[in-house]
Amino acid sequence: MSLMETFTRPIEALYNTSRIPAGFHSHLYYELYYFHSGQCSYLVGDRIYNLSPGDLLLMNGMTLHYPKINPAFEYCRTIVHFDPAYAEGLFRAPFHTPVLNPFKRTDNRLISLEPGERAILEPMLEELCSLSGESDSLCRDRFLASFMRILLQVYEIADKPRNRSHEPAGPRQQHVQQLISFVEAHYTEDLCLDDIAAAVHLNKHYLVKIFKEKTGITLFHYLYRRRINQAKVLFTLEPEKSITETAYEVGFKHLSHFSQTFKKFTGLTADEYRKQVLNTYPKE
Repeated sequence: MSLMETFTRPIEALYNTSRIPAGFHSHLYYELYYFHSGQCSYLVGDRIYNLSPGDLLLMNGMTLHYPKINPAFEYCRTIVHFDPAYAEGLFRAPFHTPVLNPFKRTDNRLISLEPGERAILEPMLEELCSLSGESDSLCRDRFLASFMRILLQVYEIADKPRNRSHEPAGPRQQHVQQLISFVEAHYTEDLCLDDIAAAVHLNKHYLVKIFKEKTGITLFHYLYRRRINQAKVLFTLEPEKSITETAYEVGFKHLSHFSQTFKKFTGLTADEYRKQVLNTYPKE
C-alpha cells in the first residue's frame, strides 16, 4: 500500500454505501467524515464513538481510525480526504478564516449536527461528490469552489458550542474505552495480557472477549497497530531518526519483529515508507 493509501488527487470526495468498511488505517490527508445512516461504532485515536445520523467527524488523518459497522444495516457516509497543504494554498490572502483549525486538534472532533445544520451541509456534500468525477475545467472549478464553501461551513459549525455528550454507552463499552485509554498511555511499554488486566481491574478472558466484540479486532492487534502508526508519525516528522531507534521508541523490543509488523500493516518496508515521506514532503 502506498504512502497516500489510495489517494491520487489533493481532494477526494465520495458518498459510499458499501457494507465493507476500511480496516484500521491512517494517512497524511485530513479527513471529513459525515455519517448518514447505519449502525457504526467509530474508533478514533483513544476514543470510541457510537455514531448517530448527522454526526460529523473531523480528523487529522495520522490518528489511527476504524469504523466497526453492523452489516445488517445500510452503512451510508460521505468521506472527503484532502491534502492540508493544498487546502492552505486555496485559502491564501485575501482569505482570513483559519479553516483548517478544526482538523488540527490532536483529540480530533466529533460534532452532532442540528437539523438546520444538516439541511445546509448535506446538499453541499452531495454537490461536491457529484462534481468529483468530472474532468472539464468548469466542473473542476466548481468542485474547488464547493470544497471551499464546505470548509467555511464546517469552520462555522465547529466554532459553535455543543451540548451532546459522547460518553461510552453501557459498562461493556466503558470497559473497552478504558482499555483503549490504557493502551494509548502505555503502548511504548512492554505489555502482556496479565499486566493489562491487573492495571484496569478486569478479568483477562473478559477483556479479550469484549474488546473483540466492540472493535472487531483483538487487543494486541490494536496495540501493534498503534505502535506502527506512531512509527509512521515519527518517520514523517523526524525522518532523520534511524529505523532501529524508531522501533525501540514505539515499543518494539526486537528490530526484526518491528520490520515484519510494519511490512504486514503497511505493505512497505520501513525504509521504503520513509523514502516515500521524503519524496512527498521534501525538507526545505
